[in-house]
Amino acid sequence: MAGRELRIAGGIAAAAVTLGVAEIVAVFISLDSTPLQAIGSTIVDHTPDGLREWVIQRFGTKDKLVLFVSMGVVALLVAGLAGLVERVRRPVGSALFAVLGLVALIAAVSRPHAPWTWALPSLIGAWAGIMVLRTLIRRIVDFDAATAAVAVTATDITGDAEKAAAEADSGIALERRLVMRGIGIALAAGAAAGVVGRVLGARRHDVSGERAEVRLPPPASPQVEVDPAADLRIPGLPSYLTPNSDFYRIDTALTVPQVSKDDWSLRIHGMVDREIRINYTDLGSRQAIERLVTLTCVSNPVGGDLIGNASWLGYRLDELLAEAGPHPDADMVLSRSIDGFTAGSPLAALTDGRDAMLAVGMNGEPLPTAHGYPARLVVPGLYGYVSATKWVTELEITRFDRAQAYWTRRGWSERGPIKTGTRIDTPGSGKLAAGRITVAGVAWAQHRGIRAVEVRVDNGEWQPARLAAEPSIDTWRQWAFDWDATPGPHTLWARSTDGDGVVQTADIAGEVPDGATGYASRFVRIG
Repeated sequence: MAGRELRIAGGIAAAAVTLGVAEIVAVFISLDSTPLQAIGSTIVDHTPDGLREWVIQRFGTKDKLVLFVSMGVVALLVAGLAGLVERVRRPVGSALFAVLGLVALIAAVSRPHAPWTWALPSLIGAWAGIMVLRTLIRRIVDFDAATAAVAVTATDITGDAEKAAAEADSGIALERRLVMRGIGIALAAGAAAGVVGRVLGARRHDVSGERAEVRLPPPASPQVEVDPAADLRIPGLPSYLTPNSDFYRIDTALTVPQVSKDDWSLRIHGMVDREIRINYTDLGSRQAIERLVTLTCVSNPVGGDLIGNASWLGYRLDELLAEAGPHPDADMVLSRSIDGFTAGSPLAALTDGRDAMLAVGMNGEPLPTAHGYPARLVVPGLYGYVSATKWVTELEITRFDRAQAYWTRRGWSERGPIKTGTRIDTPGSGKLAAGRITVAGVAWAQHRGIRAVEVRVDNGEWQPARLAAEPSIDTWRQWAFDWDATPGPHTLWARSTDGDGVVQTADIAGEVPDGATGYASRFVRIG
């Protein structure tokens, strides 16, 4: 390995130490204070809408993994460059490390509710990385000098030329091994520190053990029992209830917040007669409800899978808000998450009698941490970006002309009512045998229900599909259509009519600013 490659490797090893030390320091502060976490969260907050939607459509719920991998690649490139340009008398690479540390520090302390201590992982990590970089570069410079000296000595030897060349090569090899050993030790130490720090931090802040011991309250009304006729049980069609492990997750949190129920509280304030604060113990004295509600992400493309149906257990939001006494001129509830995310919900949608709730249970178990444990909002009929706040800690009663939520500040619409949608789940695209084929999928128009689903083959007439039972107008509805498929290429189309009798629009529109529209379609080849 030549001196140039050694410098690059030295820069990468120093970066590993920077990140590893930062992870160790963050164990005692917060996992969200690490450089990658802080910078990644800032990137999420400032990603242009077009790029964000492309990433979600391309990678779905793996979008956060893609971000971390991308940041890792960039970190390697920058670290290699820092090692390449670092000099003993001109610490350009060290300056680059210091700048990146400062950027990470600012990103960390700029996070919502971040104390000054969040600066420490980036600060101490950058210092450790610079020290390692300086040490390794000095060793590499010494190696270069030793290599040059051995070469000069070899040329001055007048004896056995072959023996002299062997001695020169042996000396150079020894120096190279010493330098590479130093780089390897630094790289291994940084990686080990990173792994140990991440594991210890996760264990220290993990609430999975606490969650496993939570006993959900019984609902005031009988527990939800799903009509068996709501699930057509057709191969390729998702079950009526989406398992928690399969439920989509789209949010701005790079790592799942770990919030203990003992530390959690909900503050209701703003344009109210009285500010109130409710802790988890207080909820035990209230009557819980259990309801079936389908949640949908506004980023869901036509026919997409960013949608899921679950049974939710929680407490009516209209009752909680009534205790605070919203002012007559208030029209918005700005909900805040522990990670700083905000959503602006129409006050009317939380108080008009629909089953809007502060949810603590999902499909018969406490909320999974990835879906908001210990408490989140569930509001039928509204896209998640204006309603489904996870790890919720505040409800501020205000007005749309006085406050803007996270996504509305980025150009999305204010109120976010869910649009009627349809999806074809089966058959899949590809070549199929001619004959009777069942076309099936789901349709949704939360808080309005689905009255009808129609299917069209190519440019033919719309034909009615058969519908599964509808246990609630707040959930999706399964449908199926039996098609006598003939040889050749075909395009299948599907559309729905909501409970108010309004047919789904054929107008094609993207996700921004208030949800995609258009008919779901599926291309198949028969024969």
